[in-house]
Amino acid sequence: MGSDMPGTDRERHGGTGSGPLAGVRILEVGTMLAGPYATMMLADLGAEVTKLEPAGGDISRKVSDSYFASLNRGKRSIRIELDSEPGRSRLGELVARSHALLVNLKPSAIRRLGLTYDALRRYNERIVCVAITGYGLHGGDDPAFDYVIQAAAGIAALTGDPAGPPTLPGYSSADNSTGLTAALGLLAQIVSGRGGQIDVSLYEVMLSQLNYHAAAYLNDGKRPQRRPFGAHSYYVPAQIFPTAAGFLALFVTHDGFWKTFAAEAGVAGFELMADRVSRRDEVLAAVTTALAADTATRWEARLRPLGIPAAAVRDLPDALDTSPEAVITAGGYRLVGNPIRVAGYEPEYGPPPELGEHGR
Repeated sequence: MGSDMPGTDRERHGGTGSGPLAGVRILEVGTMLAGPYATMMLADLGAEVTKLEPAGGDISRKVSDSYFASLNRGKRSIRIELDSEPGRSRLGELVARSHALLVNLKPSAIRRLGLTYDALRRYNERIVCVAITGYGLHGGDDPAFDYVIQAAAGIAALTGDPAGPPTLPGYSSADNSTGLTAALGLLAQIVSGRGGQIDVSLYEVMLSQLNYHAAAYLNDGKRPQRRPFGAHSYYVPAQIFPTAAGFLALFVTHDGFWKTFAAEAGVAGFELMADRVSRRDEVLAAVTTALAADTATRWEARLRPLGIPAAAVRDLPDALDTSPEAVITAGGYRLVGNPIRVAGYEPEYGPPPELGEHGR
């Protein structure tokens, strides 16, 4: 994929060079989370990713070293002042030998710094320029941090107990989701063989992820409803339940699951999903009573061998302790590795770069 690009080589900061994206050069003007997460996923898969950082570096360097490492392992770093004439000249040189540039800044800053395809195509007609913004490259500069987007797009209104206030997931779901979407768009345009502008907004990504809720409203006039214990709109029982000790997530999506679960838990009736949906409150009461007879971890141990989707609610340290295969080492940092498993390829996770480490 990179053999026809001038100046392309297969050396990268970390990685074996044998990954599916070996030879692909990506430039990143990224801050904090969405952009750096997108390019880190690509670096894990073998791409050479170079962060273009101002004198003070990506502001996430000031959060903590482990925070920065969690988003920037295996990358290179060049210090460059993009609003200076030498910086613009250097950017042109880098663009000429790269496949893509990914940016997450305000639209006005992206244009002011000349980080669009229209501004950069004179250096490389096939450069793919990806802009991650809050509301789109033409959507203005309104503040658009993750939690603000979750509130604006309807995520917060759907989250939490109906008797309490709207709430937010305990992690940056909008930033992470938008990063992955941007990486997909970047790769799709590279595969096409054409340069161009890719425009990905946090707001539209989160609307897209409300897919079936949006379809129910747009086509059937059904307004989304926040339910206790995070209950699913269509499947019953599919939510979190209290048990004798701890909480259990149970997800019964068809009648076969229900038959097996009901036999194990001693619940009678409600054989058809239509019955369970129309008699939701009765079903939930019966299941809650049944699950109170044992602990969450015991229910998980009983139900999983039967093929029933169920899991005790754990905190992150417990999840990491029980999933050692998910933890990798990058430099001196222990991090969660790339979730994409490519047959025959094992990433060599490089350390996060020192600021300006690769300036030469």
